[in-house]
Amino acid sequence: MTPKEVVGLAKKNNAVMVDMKFMDFLGTWQHFSVPISELEEHLFDEGLGFDGSSIRGWQAINASDMLVIPDPTTAIMDPFMAHPTVSLLCNIVDPITKEKYTRDPRNIALKAEAYLKSTGIGDTAYFGPEAEFFVFDDVRYDSSNNEAFYSVDSVEGNWNTGRDELPNLAHKPRHKEGYFPVSPTDSLQDMRTEMVLLMEQVGISMECHHHEVATGGQCEIDMRFAPLVKCADNLKWYKYIVKNVAKRHNKTATFMPKPLFGDNGSGMHVHQSIWKDGKPLFAGNGYAGFSEMGLHYIGGILKHSRALCAFAAPTTNSYKRLVPGFEAPVNLAYSSRNRSASCRIPMYSPSPKAKRVEVRYPDPSCNGYLAFSAFLMAGLDGIENKIDPGEPLDKDIYALGPEELEGIPTLPHTLEQALHALEEDHDFLLKGDVFTQDVIDQWISYKTENEVSELRLRPHPYEFQMYYDV
Repeated sequence: MTPKEVVGLAKKNNAVMVDMKFMDFLGTWQHFSVPISELEEHLFDEGLGFDGSSIRGWQAINASDMLVIPDPTTAIMDPFMAHPTVSLLCNIVDPITKEKYTRDPRNIALKAEAYLKSTGIGDTAYFGPEAEFFVFDDVRYDSSNNEAFYSVDSVEGNWNTGRDELPNLAHKPRHKEGYFPVSPTDSLQDMRTEMVLLMEQVGISMECHHHEVATGGQCEIDMRFAPLVKCADNLKWYKYIVKNVAKRHNKTATFMPKPLFGDNGSGMHVHQSIWKDGKPLFAGNGYAGFSEMGLHYIGGILKHSRALCAFAAPTTNSYKRLVPGFEAPVNLAYSSRNRSASCRIPMYSPSPKAKRVEVRYPDPSCNGYLAFSAFLMAGLDGIENKIDPGEPLDKDIYALGPEELEGIPTLPHTLEQALHALEEDHDFLLKGDVFTQDVIDQWISYKTENEVSELRLRPHPYEFQMYYDV
């Protein structure tokens, strides 16, 4: 869509507002709105100013002026606004130099796509995330100097089988048995369908939706794969729609990886492949029908996975999901069909177009622009340096004993370990100026100071159960 066509879209739909959406450093959509009178073609060149010092991880107050430049190809009528509103995704630009802002996640993703083309290896990197989430009916939490607690509740929660609900109609999924019974046990079918229809309305190609393994309202909706930047755009619309449809139903949705103890957390398996001139490059005659290039891509992912976790599993809560026993991978191995491996080659279809690698340790708290870009850069490093992924591990890794697991590397156990791994291993991200040293340093610094250190300072409620009587 061109700027002129965006103006036409607004007139056709009687739009009265234009909403400018952009991604902050950590992965949250920010926005501001302007009257439709501001929507002129020069807006797409000149942009609009805002205070970059108020955005997490961005500018200092003495250099706060920044510009948002809307991307005309992203124009969509926002499905939630009471008044007709054109929504535009924006890139961030320095108002003086007019250079694209290096800490803008969408700019990093655009540079990753450009770097792929510059290598000559391929021209398109396809990504397909499978984001899981919980839908709750009540969420309360607080943390102060003398108190800390959280409480989440769901009409589906197995913990509510004995509650007087006037009446209690039962049919609450047992722990780890939410995949995937029909209604009335699955009480969220119609809500997920509403989410899917809205996702299609904003231009996302959808594949399926279903209840997920955990009790208490865990769901999954799968979108069709798309090129890297487009997929990251789609993921933000996906989260926006899930949260706002839940709100319509007086419920609340969260992409927090591990909100419940003792049941599965929410992951986001990310399918990846590289194409050139309309042809898939990962199909071949090797293991599981993979090409040598595809296996080298896996080799790059496995080599850099501990550092990749800093972007793909970027919260302290992420590592409460990445533990044995809850279907999340903790060992760095690859396999076909095997869901206990951190990298899986799906075997649903013999078509060369279906050949891709599924990386299973990311979760939906991540910033898609950064995570997808980091995966692509790691995979390209594997291809460029012909990194051997080693032998596949076609066993149930969860069931292996200590002797069999010896020598198989593991994912980090904490965000702090992941950030340290990124500090030690990030040269592959700097190629083509995709990630800059400033971005790496700022990510590590922000996460350490505002998340790792802040959590370390606070007593945990369970510590009272363990230690109060010492």
